[in-house]
Amino acid sequence: MPMNLILLGPPGAGKGTQAKKLVKRYSIPQISTGDILRSAVKDQSPMGIKAKGFMDSGALVPDEVVVGIVDERLDKSDCVNGFVLDGFPRTVAQANALKAMLAAKGRTLDHVVSISVDKDELLERITGRRTCKACGKGYHVLFDPPRLADKCGECGGELFQRDDDREDTMVKRLDVYDEQTAPLIAYYESESLLRSLPGTGSIDDIFQRIVSIVEGK
Repeated sequence: MPMNLILLGPPGAGKGTQAKKLVKRYSIPQISTGDILRSAVKDQSPMGIKAKGFMDSGALVPDEVVVGIVDERLDKSDCVNGFVLDGFPRTVAQANALKAMLAAKGRTLDHVVSISVDKDELLERITGRRTCKACGKGYHVLFDPPRLADKCGECGGELFQRDDDREDTMVKRLDVYDEQTAPLIAYYESESLLRSLPGTGSIDDIFQRIVSIVEGK
């Protein structure tokens, strides 16, 4: 039975990790707009060519092109049994376009899973991340600290904090998410599709909550 899902959640909520587990359990693809945009440009699909024009000029890729790229992606054979959308839609306008697109294909959404995490906890999760400059291995100052401060346990490389993980950057990203997503949450509530769950506990705990929702347990 096909399973068409959207994952909502702020940066640091663990959407990417949960999407990968959903992909493995249900044999459906994770569709991230960033990934499919790059892929469409590389493959020179009709929408990819349009997107490249905007990207080359430094302009934002407009909704109609982003929606067109998602439309192209959903027509691929690996989406026959469903999909997990991650990072799309971002606005109510995109949500309306997705609804119309799926209707034209004779498909509908099954669930919109919203993972909620307290902002203070998100900041603690993200700002504590450290990455090895040499081998790229990740650590966390609280949850997975290196044996030697500021040194990678694998290669001895120097650990650093990425710009995206700094508190001032994260506060801005969370504010933008709140602005964009609050209307989406209301939209999908009105469509009776929203399934909210807490993003606390272990990765497996959160995954079991999602499974219970999508399998109706």
